[in-house]
Amino acid sequence: MLTLATRRATSTLAGRAALLRAYTTGGAGSVAQSKEFGRKEKAHEDEYARRHEVELLRKLKAEIEAKKKELAELESKVKDSQSK
Repeated sequence: MLTLATRRATSTLAGRAALLRAYTTGGAGSVAQSKEFGRKEKAHEDEYARRHEVELLRKLKAEIEAKKKELAELESKVKDSQSK
């Protein structure tokens, strides 16, 4: 008898829980948040692009400095060969 009552109680509670679903309101749904998510995602992409550009510029500046040193060495070799 106790088990039958327990079964009925749990089945009715489970049935009620299935009927009581929580839905979001229109203002708090995924559609409302998608705009904000899009803005946040774009901000992250922009930040990544800026950091990537800064890294590329740093590498280019280092290459320019290396080429300037190489040019100075070549110019000094040319001057040395002309003075001989």
